[in-house]
Amino acid sequence: MNLKFPEWQAPLQDLILEFDRDTMQRKVQKVETLIFERLRDLSRDGDAHDERCALNDALSVIKVLKRDRLGCANGK
Repeated sequence: MNLKFPEWQAPLQDLILEFDRDTMQRKVQKVETLIFERLRDLSRDGDAHDERCALNDALSVIKVLKRDRLGCANGK
């Protein structure tokens, strides 16, 4: 699969495919950090609307994974 933003999408894909609870928790932290750092970098770039939307969608996916697979209340 050809990823448009592989720097953070590839680790997100890896997270989605992870089912070991301990490994998943570590991967969640890693991917969240990548996403938040990228959002910070893009805050200075007014031309990155598509990637910002994709990053926000990714955070929603992580929230669901945390709620459904890790049992975190409200995905936090």
